[in-house]
Amino acid sequence: MEWVALLMFAVVAVALLAGFPVAFTLAGTALLFAALGDAMGWIHASMLWAMPNRLFGIMGNATLMAVPLFIFMGITLEKSRIAEDLLGAMARLLGNRAGGLAIAVALVGMLLAASTGIVGATVVTMGLLSLPAMLKRGYEPEVACGTICASGTLGQIIPPSIVLVLLGDVLSAAYQQAQRTMGKYPPDSVSVGDLFVGALLPGVLLVLLYIAYLSIKAWMQPHTMPAASDEELAATPVRWLPTFAAPVMLILLVLGSILGGYATPTEASAVGAVGALVLAAFKRELNWRRTMEIARQTALTTAMVFMILVGASVFSLVFRAYGGDEWIQQGLHALPGGAWAALWLVLLVMFFLGFVLDFIEITFVVVPLVAPALLASGFDPVWLGVMFALVLQTSFLTPPFGFSLFYLRGVAPARVHTAQIYRGVLPFILLQWLLIAGLMVWPGLATWLPHWVYG
Repeated sequence: MEWVALLMFAVVAVALLAGFPVAFTLAGTALLFAALGDAMGWIHASMLWAMPNRLFGIMGNATLMAVPLFIFMGITLEKSRIAEDLLGAMARLLGNRAGGLAIAVALVGMLLAASTGIVGATVVTMGLLSLPAMLKRGYEPEVACGTICASGTLGQIIPPSIVLVLLGDVLSAAYQQAQRTMGKYPPDSVSVGDLFVGALLPGVLLVLLYIAYLSIKAWMQPHTMPAASDEELAATPVRWLPTFAAPVMLILLVLGSILGGYATPTEASAVGAVGALVLAAFKRELNWRRTMEIARQTALTTAMVFMILVGASVFSLVFRAYGGDEWIQQGLHALPGGAWAALWLVLLVMFFLGFVLDFIEITFVVVPLVAPALLASGFDPVWLGVMFALVLQTSFLTPPFGFSLFYLRGVAPARVHTAQIYRGVLPFILLQWLLIAGLMVWPGLATWLPHWVYG
């Protein structure tokens, strides 16, 4: 019955491309094929009895409790205008050199990624704040747009990232499943905290690659990224201590508590949510209307994530009932070239799926199907999770369908053409693939720090 599983996957792909909601497409298609299979005698309807337990497991999953809390933290920081203050201070610090504002944007993107972990909000915020200033200063639109898009997507890889939280939960189950198939009892576990620590060094390396590229380009072509005039620097207010203390303190609270072993990611997310509220109140950016707006956006985003998770869980159950997961795993094992060929195929499929699907659908639908086979081949789960996150981040940047490009296009002035945005991100895409290749050659870039922190 594997051909029915493939047909089900094809129907889902067509429905998604037609614009139907993801969560209801996954669940609806699965239920239709379950009813068809029961009527034709292909599968038994009793297999759906496992669904209540699956849904109860989702609702009671302590790891996934971090998702609404990190979302709440990110939205609170967005509304408290921390990005605006950071960008002003960084521009004052680095604006007297060619390319200084672009480097400031990259550094602010890193700090926002480590504070919020929400990509769309970061790209839109940076586009509204920094793009007009960069264009006014005389920056080439390609350089300005590429820097903003690339810096805004750092929230995919730098913890605390929603992508890493979801990937960590899925990979934990896949890793235990892979070990059980190999006869290992009790199986080892991998946590979201492991993935956070593993992604930290690659994320910092990616920021350094961005800064190195911008510095070289500013040195070779200073006219594309002019320095600020003395009048501009004098007009920029400087509030060093309150500006930098807020995000740095929050990063230390969240990531420091995880790295130090004082808190789990879920507990750290609660600390971050409360810390974001305190910072917003301290800046006097918090009132009743804004608090209700933050709560409403958090509820909508969280509901979207969990509805997709429920739909993906129903789809996965029916897909497995038809033997689709076994067919995929056998196909990956049978590829010429072995485990590395299977890995490259999976990464390419995820890369192209990232053009049309959000990271949430890919994480909940694709990763559970392919990860057990790859992990059973001997790949490290933390390294594999970081690779998945980097590939999804790269697809977010790649024309013509990268989500980050659409976010910036929505807030960019009319005089900035879409082709300029596309050309601007190409060097950063090459840097992304350079880092992916580096992780292929030196897996220790992702595995060394977790081993050192957790022994």
